[in-house]
Amino acid sequence: MKKFLIALVVAMLPMTAFAAGGAKGHLDEMDVDLHNQASLQRGMKTFVNYCLGCHSAEYQRYERAAVDLGMNPELVAEHMIFGDTKVGEQMTISMSKADAGKWFGNPPPDLTLEARLRGPDWLYTYLRSFYADDSRPWGVNNAVFKDVGMPNVLGPLQGVVTANCSWEDMNLHGMSGGNEIDPLTNTPLSNCASVQEGTGELSPEEFD
Repeated sequence: MKKFLIALVVAMLPMTAFAAGGAKGHLDEMDVDLHNQASLQRGMKTFVNYCLGCHSAEYQRYERAAVDLGMNPELVAEHMIFGDTKVGEQMTISMSKADAGKWFGNPPPDLTLEARLRGPDWLYTYLRSFYADDSRPWGVNNAVFKDVGMPNVLGPLQGVVTANCSWEDMNLHGMSGGNEIDPLTNTPLSNCASVQEGTGELSPEEFD
């Protein structure tokens, strides 16, 4: 079964980032198969197509990423680099910080730095924790990062997620609720979020 998010997160991470960590709230554990090159290469493609428009990865070079993931740098240059950027250059973006601040409130962080700071489990949980929230400017909120200023760019793949618990419960116990019991109602905190059927291109198993 294709694991979309795991491949995407690994593509973002320098290998040294796997030692990073430290975050409040519940984090889902990412089960990584670093030997599945086909999956990791799909993650690289997804990163370029969905993330690199707004988030730079300027401490990573296209060629280095290609070699690390067993990809031909010439094919990366042909199919994953747009404009006149060379394969040996850093993975930067054309959007200025001023424009980013105007559109998103704050410039989107560089993902090589974010990966080192947060760690893979945080990134994995964050990317799968968006849910519909009409009160927010982009129509979504996030159970890991409350009132996030980022749209759910993977929403068309994941589908529309409806929250059935409070933000505090989802942040503390995860979107699935785990095996915890709500101390006020004595009911299980399960199914804190559900994907509306037919709204995503991938099944929940494929997306995760």
